[in-house]
Parts: sequence; structure tokens; C-alpha cells
Amino acid sequence: MLPLGARVLSAAPAAEPVTPALIDAANKEGKVTYYTAMDLSVAEPMARAFEAKYAGIKVTVERTGSERLFNRIAQEQSSRLFRVDVVNSADAAHFQPWKREGWLAPFVAEAVARDVPAEMVDADGMFCNQRTHLSTIAYNSKLIAPEDGPKGFQDLLDPKYVGKLVKGHPGYSGTIMTATQQIARELGWPYLEKLSKQKVLQVQSATEPPKKIEAGERAIAVDGSDYLFWMAKERGSPIEVVHAVEGTPLITNPMGIFRSAPNPNAARLLVSWIMSPEGQQFIVSLSGQYPANRQIKPKPGRPLLSDIKTFREDPRAVEREAESIKTQYARYFKV
Repeated sequence: MLPLGARVLSAAPAAEPVTPALIDAANKEGKVTYYTAMDLSVAEPMARAFEAKYAGIKVTVERTGSERLFNRIAQEQSSRLFRVDVVNSADAAHFQPWKREGWLAPFVAEAVARDVPAEMVDADGMFCNQRTHLSTIAYNSKLIAPEDGPKGFQDLLDPKYVGKLVKGHPGYSGTIMTATQQIARELGWPYLEKLSKQKVLQVQSATEPPKKIEAGERAIAVDGSDYLFWMAKERGSPIEVVHAVEGTPLITNPMGIFRSAPNPNAARLLVSWIMSPEGQQFIVSLSGQYPANRQIKPKPGRPLLSDIKTFREDPRAVEREAESIKTQYARYFKV
């Protein structure tokens, strides 16, 4: 089989292996800044694992919601305050304007060319999917008996769940922005209007609903990053994950290097490691997110992504509709 770069990425640069010269150049820079929407419980250990392998390089993790991250980068670029080296967003739509503006640097790691499916890689090599997760419903089984638990989105409209729900906000979270676009497309805005009348606790990040139901502050999460629900369940918390009968929003998480990166060699080394079998296995083993690298199998005990009914992700539609989604959503849900 020909390398992926030869088959599909005709406009992309040649795949780059990790060489002693790259490691030496990265060590001379000595640091790399990683902007991400991934929860710190995963992002920080991942950074420390990279530092353990490449002891001369310090990783600074800057974690915030994807929509905040998007605005922050725009401000930094306009002010020419170049801080970000590598960016990873839970809103795949962000990479469309970043690419158009010429802010991304083309780079195809050897592992990406060899082991990542073509549909997860930008044709010009500007970004690739780092990992995939879902925005699922979940509930605390100490507060909601399994026989009374929701099976899907329509069930959340049941009066018995009034005052028991928590959900993230698309104005802050890329996961929730992407999920909201899919839900509005599949179920319609009237569904979300009805949901808003359930006295929903509105939070910001997709990382918050898992924490709220684990703490017992609410019984049911309407949405949230599924890997955090699973991690809580593995800790022994009474969390049940629900793949909605209607379908579950699917969230890819692209990653790219900025052309203005202060530490371009360390950035290429970090991306190469994250996308390698070692880096992908670390993410899967720790959090159970679905790997982009096909050499790595999903975490044991998690359902296969292919066995889950998911909604279709459409980053271009999210980009077109983002402002109208925020406006429409704000009519119904108040922070």
C-alpha cells in the first residue's frame, strides 16, 4: 500500500519523520505551548509524558473552552502577540478560517501519513484529527434509577426531569457548539426550546456537566465530553452513559501548528509524538477517547465507535451557523 501522503495528500508536504536533527532543534528551543480544549485531567498528564520522553522540552498547556480559545487566538494574531505553537480545538470549524487566513503551517507527521485515515487529514497538511469523542447524555444512578433513566433526547422533556438537568453552552465550548448544530439539524430548534423549559442548570464547558452529576449537584447531564463520564465511572462513581436512540453528536478534535509558532521545531516534535502510536495509546489508556491512529485499538470496556449511532459532523456548516446558533441558543438558555 502506498503511503497516505502519496495517495491523498497531493498538495501536502512530504511526511516528516522524527530525526535526531529535529530533536536537537527542539531541544534548543526548550519549550512548546499547547492550546487545547481537552480537560486538564488528560492534557497535563499527556504533556508530562512527552516531557519524560524529551527531557529537554517543557510543555505549557493552555486549556480553555474552544470558543474562548478561538477568540483568544484571533486577538493574539491581530496584536502580533505570538504565543501558540500547537492548537487543538473541539470545534473542527475553527480550522477553516485559520487555514484561509494563512495562520497554519503545513506539516504531516510520519505517523499521520502512515496510520491516520485520509478523511481525518487536511488535504493540504494543515491539520489532522488528534482524537474523537462524543457528547453524550449521562446520569447519576444514585439519583436516577436505571429503569427511570433517559434513553434519548426526547426523554429529557419528561416533566419528571424538571430541575434535574445540566448542560454546557455553545458560546464557550466547541464540543457543545458542534453538538448543538447537530441536534438543531436533527431534532429542530423547537426541541431545544422545549428543553430550556426544564429548569436546566446552564454551565459553560463540556467538562462541567460530568463533574456536576458526579458531585450529585444534578442528576442528568444533557451533554458533555463522554470520556469524562467514563473516567468518573471507572473511578467508581455511579455514572451511566447514554447513547441516545436518536443518535449521539460526534466530535472530532483537529490539531495543527501555527505559522507564527515561536517554537516550530518543538511544535513538530510534539505533534509527531501525540499522533504516534505511543502518544495515541497514552490518550486512549488514560481517557478512553477514540484514537485517530488506526494502529491503536479503543480502550477495553468502551463501546466501539462503529457500534454507536452518531449524528454527522459538519464543520463547514458549524462555521456558517456559529453566530446564529449562539443567538438562537441565548433566547432559550441563560447562563
